[in-house]
Amino acid sequence: MAKIAFIGAGSFEFTRKLVNDILTFPLLEDATLSLMDIDPQRLDFITRAANRIVTEGNYRAKITATTDRAEALKDADAVVCTILEGGIDVWRHDIEIPKKYGVDICVGDTRGPAGIFRALRTIPVMLDICADMERLCPDAILLNYTNPMAMLCRAMQRETSIRVTGLCHSVQDTARGMEFLLGIENEELRYLCAGINHQAWYLKLEHEGKDVYPLIREAMSRPEIYNFEIVRNEMFLNLGYYVTESSGHNSEYNWWFRKRPELIERYCEPGTGWNPGAYAYILNEYLARETGWMDEITAWLDDPEPLNLERGHEYASYIINAYLGGEPFRFNGNVPNTGLITNLPEVACVEVPVFVDRDGFHPVHVGALPPQCAALNNINIASEEMAVEGYFTGDPTLIFYANAYDPLTAAVCSLEEIKEMTNEMFEKNREYLPTFTSHRVE
Repeated sequence: MAKIAFIGAGSFEFTRKLVNDILTFPLLEDATLSLMDIDPQRLDFITRAANRIVTEGNYRAKITATTDRAEALKDADAVVCTILEGGIDVWRHDIEIPKKYGVDICVGDTRGPAGIFRALRTIPVMLDICADMERLCPDAILLNYTNPMAMLCRAMQRETSIRVTGLCHSVQDTARGMEFLLGIENEELRYLCAGINHQAWYLKLEHEGKDVYPLIREAMSRPEIYNFEIVRNEMFLNLGYYVTESSGHNSEYNWWFRKRPELIERYCEPGTGWNPGAYAYILNEYLARETGWMDEITAWLDDPEPLNLERGHEYASYIINAYLGGEPFRFNGNVPNTGLITNLPEVACVEVPVFVDRDGFHPVHVGALPPQCAALNNINIASEEMAVEGYFTGDPTLIFYANAYDPLTAAVCSLEEIKEMTNEMFEKNREYLPTFTSHRVE
């Protein structure tokens, strides 16, 4: 009987869907699912939801709940991580402080100054989880969904013996969006996608053996198509390859779309799919839910209608099934660059196709990215590498350098302004940064 631990299980919607997906596999329907969260109220909600799924699915699974991480991890075969270190009251400063210096951030969970300080708060917790796993479940795989994906995975893959990969929705979600655009049936599109998290490139896009990029380029002439994902469509039309992650997110990772108000108004705010590129969009969404989230969950728990127990498309359940002896599975995962992408830095965290079976993860060699794609990846990797090294050395100057080489920050700030912004962010995060002996850049 398999044991699967969920760390940060109180992420209700996400954990609920993963529990549902996992139990649809015959190999896993009698698994023990150990739900762990530091918030007892959220833990109670997700435990009730998981038990409802077990009951309606007539599964033989066992649901356990605990606030003790060690208890959840003991003898686990797989671990899913969806934590948030520091709540909204902390995270909001990652967005609001840079705005004072002209750095207009839409989401702020992946890279740039907001992503960097989110990483600095979260890395020590992730490393503690890995240390616990080395003691309690050394053969388990760790599937990380927590952002900032690349920096967290880089830190863990550098320091731990645990087999860890990072999972993101953006690759499969973007592919399904293009299938919808082209009128292709689900999962008939064949693709090769590689780069870095939230900035991976569809190097091949084929349907029935034919390149569909000409059809996508032709579709861009229709305003309703172009306007739905303006930032990504502009990047495709000018760089030649479609990029993962939504337009609001992507506008933060480069120099081109958010450095002036008129550019934000033109490219980022209108018609950018599910994630409009307005300032603090996701933060404001979270703040709006602060008062109503319990009502939404209670409504789901009390809904008399039978649940839809159909399996979804999230990678985690397929990966766990494959690792525990089921059908091997291919996914895009975040792994160390061991020569996989030849024009990106060695051992940096890259996002490439990965096969998983009972022997673990097997990343696929991709080769060189197109130079225009590699250039943008490389500048973001440079910033992320300095941030991770800054964490391990406790050197605040490296965090300043990481911010200084972030494309958006560099487009709107002087070096003096970036230094002032970095020091202000250090001060707000002081209690979360144990590796830094100094919290100021001189």
